[in-house]
Amino acid sequence: MTVSLTKSSPTISLEKKNAAAGTMRVNLNWEQNPGGKQSVWKSLTQGTSSIDLDLGCLVQMQNGEIGVIQALGNCFGGLNQSPYIMLDKDDRSGSSSDGENLFINLEHFSEIKRILVYSFIYEGAPSWAKAKGVITIYPVAGTPIEVQLDDTREGLGMCGIAMIENDNGNLKIQRVVQYFDGHQTLDRAFGFGLSWVSGSK
Repeated sequence: MTVSLTKSSPTISLEKKNAAAGTMRVNLNWEQNPGGKQSVWKSLTQGTSSIDLDLGCLVQMQNGEIGVIQALGNCFGGLNQSPYIMLDKDDRSGSSSDGENLFINLEHFSEIKRILVYSFIYEGAPSWAKAKGVITIYPVAGTPIEVQLDDTREGLGMCGIAMIENDNGNLKIQRVVQYFDGHQTLDRAFGFGLSWVSGSK
């Protein structure tokens, strides 16, 4: 059983006791090969139809420090160093059944102000409808929280999915699902203020 955040019910707040200890997991999963199986010849001549989604987040600390966690640029983070968030892997092949995961060390949640969870299409046509992406947030205690990337915007390769905020010690999670043409426009829309340069993996 999961709780789904939707347009009509976009926000959930967890009590302080669920934001004070342990590790919270944010999972991204998607349909890696929406075109179905291909022949070897078609794969060689027309390329693969696989879509590579990447999971990441922007984070702002209570002291004003800002940062990014993502595979692009090898910014995998760590649970025991600021901002206390870690990306487990870069699933480029789509072979991992559990997708990609962000882990948030809630022992240091009091030091975190807000986290914007996002995904971007690193490889493949920017078709969110075909990818059928979904994030599931697993609190330390309680029911998993799901956000479907179902309000799609074709041609825009970046999606801000959910905002996780420290609301006076409570853990507030809000559905965002807004699409952008890149990291910089996403950043500007939410006012984090990082400086961006082009990169590759």
